[in-house]
Amino acid sequence: MNTAFYIARRYLFAKKSTNAINIISAISVTGVFVGSAALIIILSVFNGFEEVVLKMFNTITPQVIISPKKGKTFDPNVAYFNTLKKDKRIYSYTEVLAENALLRYNNKQSVALVKGVSSDYLKNKSLDSITIDGDFKLENRSLNYAVIGSAIQTYLMVNTTDPFNPIQVFSPKKKAQSSSSINPADDFTILSIPVSGVFEVQQDFDNVAIVPLRFARTLLGEPEKVSAIEINLNKGINVDQFIEEVAQHLDKDFEIKDRIQQNKVLYNILGSEKWMVYIILTFILVIAIFNIIGSLTMLVIDKLKDIAILSSLGAGKKLIKRIFLFEGMMITMAGCIAGLVIGFLFCLLQQKFGLVKMSQENLAIPSAYPSVLKWKDFLLVFLTVSTFSFMASALSSNLSVKKINHLNQDL
Repeated sequence: MNTAFYIARRYLFAKKSTNAINIISAISVTGVFVGSAALIIILSVFNGFEEVVLKMFNTITPQVIISPKKGKTFDPNVAYFNTLKKDKRIYSYTEVLAENALLRYNNKQSVALVKGVSSDYLKNKSLDSITIDGDFKLENRSLNYAVIGSAIQTYLMVNTTDPFNPIQVFSPKKKAQSSSSINPADDFTILSIPVSGVFEVQQDFDNVAIVPLRFARTLLGEPEKVSAIEINLNKGINVDQFIEEVAQHLDKDFEIKDRIQQNKVLYNILGSEKWMVYIILTFILVIAIFNIIGSLTMLVIDKLKDIAILSSLGAGKKLIKRIFLFEGMMITMAGCIAGLVIGFLFCLLQQKFGLVKMSQENLAIPSAYPSVLKWKDFLLVFLTVSTFSFMASALSSNLSVKKINHLNQDL
């Protein structure tokens, strides 16, 4: 067995002449233990929130979206798009025509994005999970229905149970269709549509009114072109490979985005928040780890005679330094491993029983704090503690040999 490690282990469990050394060591272990457990629990909770938020966004965000780089619309009836529509790898192929419009309900009005979608849009079975009122229904025989975001519903006070009071939608007519009438209303296309349901995802999405594509074409005076094509693939299909293949057939006038590119800001925010919390908790953990300097300093003072005897027996400075380096590492790593184990068990219990509840409940968000364990987080915490533990132990172990020559003379 390594001599330095053997002696360090004996020092770790042996009684010290000064009880304060044991107390400081216990404080160091407890600090690292609490910091490690807190760090792994917080990171796991952030993983859970990230999964919940992305799941909600992915409900209404397609896997692939094709849109024009210049202009607002393009012709979807070209040969390649007709072929792509029949691709067996595609689960849903939705043509989208979207534009801002003025909505009016009773005496209130608001500007919102009117998004017309083709029938494949309703193949998304997760739409019911974001519906908080009514049904996610767009068509019933020859009737058109709108499903509005919660922001619109809250502002306009829309009653989904009143089919006889529809929302009025105003959209400016194209220049070719507009007239020089004195009445300003003649320059707008005005249509009415009843509301079948209300959905809620996030503020940026909740100011959208989803309507059938045929309604949007009439409203916007656009009989053929679309704003985008939204595609969802069958399970097991590689999205990146599919995008790369489609990009080879389309010219540079189109841009193709996956879910990360569509919600780039969201992904950046989720990632930056997690890293900020990690950095803050790491600073707290570093303070706990550097308590080891005080513990080892007192241990060196307590073991001055042992150091002198080892030196007289031929032990070099490197061996003595390694003894106290291993001592400090064992103290902090014991707290780290215990913290990781407790954090792991707590996260498992949180997943199964939901021990810690949120203050507010939401239909789209679980009542208990979500928790998702990732092995990368455990590795990150272990490496963080190991790095700062080594730095603190190496710094304090230098004290053990600083005046070793004077010790030999005195003893």
